[in-house]
Amino acid sequence: MARLTHLPQYKAQEKSGSTENIPLGLYIYPILQSADILMYKASEVPVGEDQLQHIQLSQHLARLFNNRYGKTFPIPQPLVDESSARIKSLRQPDKKMSKSDSNIRNRIEITDPPDVMLKRIKEAITDMTSAVTYDPEQRPGVSNLILMHSLCTGNSCENICNEHQHLDTGQYKLVVAEAVIEYFRPIQAEFQRLISEPTHIIQIFEKGAEKASEIAQQTMKEVKKLVGLSHLVHV
Repeated sequence: MARLTHLPQYKAQEKSGSTENIPLGLYIYPILQSADILMYKASEVPVGEDQLQHIQLSQHLARLFNNRYGKTFPIPQPLVDESSARIKSLRQPDKKMSKSDSNIRNRIEITDPPDVMLKRIKEAITDMTSAVTYDPEQRPGVSNLILMHSLCTGNSCENICNEHQHLDTGQYKLVVAEAVIEYFRPIQAEFQRLISEPTHIIQIFEKGAEKASEIAQQTMKEVKKLVGLSHLVHV
């Protein structure tokens, strides 16, 4: 259990003050996450960099079980999109962009309408230098915008800087906003289509739940047999 106190969620709570009133759910969340991963025998898990320690816990638990009862679970490997993981907060470019940030001006939501996306990017913090140059260490704000532009267009940061060297950062923000809006346009259209068909969404959920239940039951049956609880196979 001591290992859980070294994981990100607990450490974040610890930094914020007292650890006396930390909810049990927060404390054991990494165990529940590991159970979800191992139950379905996931071999790869898409995560953010802040979740890597949780995947390491899942790997540890898988190895413990495999060593004692025989190879049962694959060792899950993290899938981290390193480029998107580097996207920073719009108004605090020294921090990562996060959906849980209490300040909505720090991030762009996938479902934000175009005018909101434009507003957020226009308000993004840059610096006193007007040139469009990529230097994450010295110019994190404008470099963050260039990275977003690159991810949305597939163009390299170097090419983007060369192509927009005639613009100041204020003008460049409009270019970035246009690229971001166009990137999310088909995604938003599909989102709107799906929410207009609630019955279809429910059917997808039900089908997925049925498939997940079948896999979970098979895994539990296998595990109970291995640990000597086969008489509880139907529980």
